[in-house]
Amino acid sequence: MLSNNKLMLSNVAILLVGLTLLVKGSDLFVSSASAIAKKLGVSEFIIGLTLVAIGTSIPELASSIAASLSRSSGIVVGNVVGSNIANIALIVGCAAIISVVKTNSDMLKRDGYIMLFATTLFLLFAFDLQLSRSEAVILILFYVAYVFFLFEDKSKYKGKSYFVEFIGYFVKFKYVESMNNRIREGINGFNSDDKKETERERGSISKDLLILAVSGIAVIFGAKYFVNEAIFFAQLFQLPDTFVGVTLVAVGTSLPELMVTISAARKGYGNIAIGNVIGSNITNIFLVLGISAFVFPLEITGLSIMFTIPFMIMISVVLLWFINTHWEIRRIEGIALIVLYVIFLISLFRYGVAF
Repeated sequence: MLSNNKLMLSNVAILLVGLTLLVKGSDLFVSSASAIAKKLGVSEFIIGLTLVAIGTSIPELASSIAASLSRSSGIVVGNVVGSNIANIALIVGCAAIISVVKTNSDMLKRDGYIMLFATTLFLLFAFDLQLSRSEAVILILFYVAYVFFLFEDKSKYKGKSYFVEFIGYFVKFKYVESMNNRIREGINGFNSDDKKETERERGSISKDLLILAVSGIAVIFGAKYFVNEAIFFAQLFQLPDTFVGVTLVAVGTSLPELMVTISAARKGYGNIAIGNVIGSNITNIFLVLGISAFVFPLEITGLSIMFTIPFMIMISVVLLWFINTHWEIRRIEGIALIVLYVIFLISLFRYGVAF
C-alpha cells in the first residue's frame, strides 16, 4: 500500500511538472520568438498573424498534438471541448464577477457568430464518430481565412453581416489574395531605418535563441509528460480518455488564460479577456483540432456527441446572449456562468463514466 501511494505521488508530481513546463514554456516561447522575429526584420503584421494569434492556445495545441501522436483521440477532443467550456463559463464568469465587463457589437456580430459556427461545424463533422484528415484540412483553412479576415478593412462591410461576408470570403478563397498582399506589404514596408535598427539589434539575438530553444524543449517534454500522466490516471481509475481530457487536461491548459483574465479584470480590462476567450475558442476548434486530426484522424465518443459538444454549443449561445444584454456582462451573469460550469462538472462526474 505504501509503495502504491509513493507511486501515485510520483505520478502526480510528474503531472504537475509537465503542466508547469508546458504552460511556462509556451509563454517564454512566444515572447522569445516574437523578439527574434522583430530583430530579424519581420513585420509586426506577420508576427501578430503567426505568434500572437495562437499564443494563448499553444498549451492546448502542444498537449493535443502529443495526445494525437499517442493516438489518444479522447484526450484531444476532450481537451478542446473542455477548454472552450472553461474559457466561457469559468474564465468569463470570473472576469464578470470581479468587474462588470463591457462588450461591443463586433464581439457578437463577427467573432461571436464565427465561434458559434465553428462549434456547430465541429458537431456536424463529429456525427460520423470521427474527424478525418479531409475535415481537418477544412478546419485549418477556415482558421487561415479567419485570421486574414480580421485584418480586412471594416468599412468594406459596413451595413452588412460580418458572418455572411466571412463565409463568402472563405468560399471565394479571398484569403489567398489577402495572404499574398499582406505578406508582400509586410516585406516591402520594412524601410531602411528599420533595417539599420535591426542590424544593431542582431548582436543580442543569441540570448533570445537560447530562450527559444530551451522553452521549445520545455513545451515538448511538458506536453509529453502531462499527457502521458493524464492517460495513466485515466487507465488507473478506469475513466474514458474524453472524460480526463474535458476535466484534468482542459482545466490545466486553461490556467494561463484564467490567471491573465483575473489580472485584467482587476485592472478594469475585462473586455480584453472576452475577445481573447472568443479568439481562443475559434483557434481551438479550427487550428488545434485541425492540426491534431491531420496528424492522426480522431475518434469521437458518445460522451462528446451526446453531452460535451452540445454543452459547448449551449454555453456559447449563452455567452453571446449575455454579450448582447445592455452590451455588458454583469456580475449576476458571471455568477450564472460559474453555476453552469459547476452543473456541467457534476453532470460529467455523474454520467460521464457511463458513456
